[in-house]
Amino acid sequence: MLLESEKVIGAGLATIGLAGVGLGIGTVFAALITGAARNPSLINQLFTYALLGFALTEAVALFVLMIAFLLLFAF
Repeated sequence: MLLESEKVIGAGLATIGLAGVGLGIGTVFAALITGAARNPSLINQLFTYALLGFALTEAVALFVLMIAFLLLFAF
């Protein structure tokens, strides 16, 4: 019983990293909007960089979820 509750608490604590991912994605797209407002002619290049930043930030979210699921189901 104690081990099961420790697994659930550990998985919950592991998902705290998703808050940072949400902030990171918001920052990426806020920078895209700011950059497009300052120089509209670079919107295509800025959008490419924003998608790259989004993909890398989302990869961190997948790693966090993988750790949470490992804690829940592997031990």
